[in-house]
Amino acid sequence: MGFEIHKESYTGAVKEITLGKGDKAVTVGGETCYPFYLFEGGMPHKPVVAMEVWDMEPDEWPEAALSHFKDVLSDPAAWAKKCVDEFGADMIVLQLKSTDPNTKDASADEAVAIVKKVLEAIDVPLLIWGTANVEKDEEVLKKISEETQGENLVMGPVDDKNYKGIGASAMGYGHTIISSSPIDVNLAKQVNILLENLGVPMERIIVDPTTGGLGYGMEYTYSVMERLVMAALNQGDDKLQLPMINNLGNEVWKCKEAKMGVDEAPTLGDPEKRGILMEAVGAVNYLMAGSNVLFMRHPEAVRLVKSFIDLAIDGGSAADVAPVKKDLDDVDIDFASLAPEPDLTVEG
Repeated sequence: MGFEIHKESYTGAVKEITLGKGDKAVTVGGETCYPFYLFEGGMPHKPVVAMEVWDMEPDEWPEAALSHFKDVLSDPAAWAKKCVDEFGADMIVLQLKSTDPNTKDASADEAVAIVKKVLEAIDVPLLIWGTANVEKDEEVLKKISEETQGENLVMGPVDDKNYKGIGASAMGYGHTIISSSPIDVNLAKQVNILLENLGVPMERIIVDPTTGGLGYGMEYTYSVMERLVMAALNQGDDKLQLPMINNLGNEVWKCKEAKMGVDEAPTLGDPEKRGILMEAVGAVNYLMAGSNVLFMRHPEAVRLVKSFIDLAIDGGSAADVAPVKKDLDDVDIDFASLAPEPDLTVEG
C-alpha cells in the first residue's frame, strides 16, 4: 500500500483583497491552507514585495543599504520609480519619516505633495506608512486620503486610538486600512472589530501584527502570526480572515547588527552580505508565518525573496538562483587569526 500524506481540512479561508487600482492593482490573500501547504489547499495569489521609499534622506542607514539609491535619495518619486523599473517592486511603501514630530514635523500638506509626486511616478499600488504617532498620523493620513480620492491607497498604521478618524476618511475616499496592533492576537481582532463596527468593509482591511527585526521580536511576531492564521483557517474566525503585512526592512536595517562595520564585528563577516541575508532570512520567516505583503529595502534581499516565493509555489531548483551580488568593495577578514586556539588536551 502506498504512503499517503495526512491532509488537514480547514473550515475557513483568508479574504482576497485588492490593493491599488487599474491594470497594476495587486490582489493578496485567498489562502485555503497554511502558508505554502499547497498539498492541502490553495494560495491563489503569491505574496508580494513592497519596496521602501522614504520622504526624506535617511541619515542612519549603513552604506550597504544606501549604495543602490544614492542618486535618488533626495527625490522620493525618482526613488520609487527606480524601485519599480530596476528592482521589480510589486508595490511601493512610502515611509512618512519627515512627519514625525521628533524629526522634521513636516505638515500634512507637505506629505500630500510628496504622495502625489510618487503616485505620478509609478503605476503599481502605493502604501503609505506613518510614524506611529497617533495624533500626527491621524492628521496626515486623513489629509492624504481626502486629496487622493479613488486611488485606493493602503494607509497605516491604524490602531484603536485613531481608527475613527482615519477609518471614516478611508471609507469616504476609497482607500484600504492597515489595522495595527502590538504583537497580540486579541488586540488584532479588537481593532478589526472596531473598524468593522465603524463601517469599514472587511475587504478594505489588511492586518499589521507589528514586526520584530531579529531574535526575540521575530519569534514573538512569528508566533502571533501563526495563531492568527490558525484562527482564520481552523476556527473560521471571520474577524481574522485577512491578509497580513510586515514592515520588515525598516526593522532589520535599524538593528545594530545590520550597521556594524567589519572593524567593529569581524566575526559577523561581510557587513554588506550580512544585512542582505538578515533581511532575506527575516522575510522568509514571515512568509512561512503567513505574510502576504513584505515591506523590504535592499534590492538583493528582494531578489532572493522573490526567488524563494517562486520556488516554493512553482517549483524549480534553488541552484538556479544567483548568489548575493555585492555593490561595495570586498572586505578581507582573517577568520583563522580570530579563531580560538583548540584545546587538544586529553585527560589520562
